[in-house]
Amino acid sequence: QGDKMMAGRFVGSTDPVMEMLSSSITFDQRLSEVDIQGSMAYAKALEKAGILSKAELEKILSGLEKVFISVTSVILSPLQPEQSLGIVSMSIPSLLALGTLLGQAAHGSRRNDQVVTDLKLFLKNSLSIISTHLLQLIKTLVERAAIEIDVILPGYTHLQKAQPIRWSQFLLSHAVALTRDSERMIEIKKRINVLPLGSGALAGNPVEIDRELLRSELDFASISLNSMDAVSERDFVVEFLSVATLLMIHLSKMAEDLIIYSTSEFGFVTLSDTYCAGSSVMPQKKNPDSLELIRSKAGRVFGRLASILMVLKGLPSTYNKDLQEDKEAVFDVVDTLNIVLQVATGVISTLQINKENMEKALTPEILSSDLALYLVHKGMPFRQAHVASGKAVHLAETKGIPISALSLDDLKSISPLIGSDVSQVFNVVNSVEQYTAVGGTAKSSVSTQIEQLREILKRLKEQA
Repeated sequence: QGDKMMAGRFVGSTDPVMEMLSSSITFDQRLSEVDIQGSMAYAKALEKAGILSKAELEKILSGLEKVFISVTSVILSPLQPEQSLGIVSMSIPSLLALGTLLGQAAHGSRRNDQVVTDLKLFLKNSLSIISTHLLQLIKTLVERAAIEIDVILPGYTHLQKAQPIRWSQFLLSHAVALTRDSERMIEIKKRINVLPLGSGALAGNPVEIDRELLRSELDFASISLNSMDAVSERDFVVEFLSVATLLMIHLSKMAEDLIIYSTSEFGFVTLSDTYCAGSSVMPQKKNPDSLELIRSKAGRVFGRLASILMVLKGLPSTYNKDLQEDKEAVFDVVDTLNIVLQVATGVISTLQINKENMEKALTPEILSSDLALYLVHKGMPFRQAHVASGKAVHLAETKGIPISALSLDDLKSISPLIGSDVSQVFNVVNSVEQYTAVGGTAKSSVSTQIEQLREILKRLKEQA
């Protein structure tokens, strides 16, 4: 106990179970790299302020560079941790035999401003990697849509056949949602990019520290305005977890769609064996484990968001130990997103579509709304056209035949506006080609979507 930094205030040893509760070194160690980066920048600022000589600064920087290489392999007992790796600069002297130099290098800095700086640096770096994986998934969806633009299948509402759509329209619907996630990733970077280092414990920095130098060294866009807010704000954590939750909801929806489409009952797609697993009992099974796990991870990420919101909800101003919970949540979600996005890209790029099954599923009843539109073009108000189309559906069901098999006389009995040209209605290509407005499933519209998404991808890649 006497060797610990705070031994001057406390007498006796800390309860070992309490040590286990307060220990965060097992996950804080992931901040080693950015923590040393921050320590080096702070040492330079202290040299400029006259606290360190040039010789002392050079010795500290040299030592920190060595630790930068080896610190991740340092083993610290979970029962005797330092307060966190946020004060790794106060643990480094024992590793480098730098004497008291690093104690001087911590002059004016406190772990409160240091740990939030570390987490921001970590998240800035992580967002770049996540964005790269996300953009690759979007690109895979878009390029697949371009290749398979002529494939048509049923579109569903309430999990019931609704209207014919292009397979590409389905793929692009998910790509568009993911572009919003990419944009949100870029937006939160702006608010993460505010430097808290130099705020001290809560009241500010007692040294004439050049925070502009710190900002420049650590590549932040701006400097925090208030020290009390800077050491405690975790808005950026909540924003990241919120954006991650939305992203996972979108991925979960895509996974659910593909799980359904891959069942033997649908048979629209066949997943690669690379992303499936078998059954220990039923040899015929090919389970979509990859998609099921993606779907389940949405709940995991949402749980992390809910957890940190509950932690923050009850806190008073400035730093409290409760904030230790933020890092584990961030690390877990960063890892989850990186894995899930890569697997999702692999699934999309390797699945096979079964055009024959898609065509078989294009049963005539999904063209019922097209009959209503036909009558609208003939001058009938839509409400009446909807009723007339419904009567045609009912008549076909009564006769036990598809709506397309109704005779012209049958259809004329419903509305005299129906003529021999009604046969053009019962054609799925004609159906999808009528939706030429922006965003529709006509080939021209889908082609435009593809080109626009390619341009959006270029812009997002430049901003990421």
